[in-house]
Amino acid sequence: MGLLREGINEVIATTKDNAAPMGVILRNGSHTMVVFHGSHTSENISRYGWVVANIIHDPVLYVKTAFSDLEPRFFSRETIGDLVVQRLSPAEAWVAFRAEVTRDTGEALVVNLTPLHEEVLSCTIHPVNRGFSSVIEATIHATRYVRREDSQLEQLISHHASIVRRCGGPREKEALALLEDFLSRKSGFRMV
Repeated sequence: MGLLREGINEVIATTKDNAAPMGVILRNGSHTMVVFHGSHTSENISRYGWVVANIIHDPVLYVKTAFSDLEPRFFSRETIGDLVVQRLSPAEAWVAFRAEVTRDTGEALVVNLTPLHEEVLSCTIHPVNRGFSSVIEATIHATRYVRREDSQLEQLISHHASIVRRCGGPREKEALALLEDFLSRKSGFRMV
């Protein structure tokens, strides 16, 4: 299996009836992830022992799944042996993993991932777009910001927002508007 690359792969992870952006870490042939306590993802991994990494190039879905739940129509059931998992219906590719919690840091779970199945559903080429990358970065910083408001995170979010405005296409700008709306409702933070 080889859809994921060495380093941290930003994907939308699905667990039972849940989707959230996550980083799947691939180092020296081993897959792991760090999942914060209090999330549906951490609860589901502990309860069901599987996770699916959805490879998708839709910035709006990254923002939506970071801050809200998706409707059931976004999920497709897949059977791998005797295991039933859920992937995102619009995924371009996906990797199903057996997930085993190997450590609890008190703040997060460290999860070892064993690949079970992977599938490519679409062979679409995506040129590098700084706007898309900055939506991902701004979203990551925003998820941390809502946990602890921090002026450095505000600066990073605003920096990436300016790149999205300058380099992004319509879908990236739509994702940024969703992110701005969420942050203003959640914390009163306004991007510059």
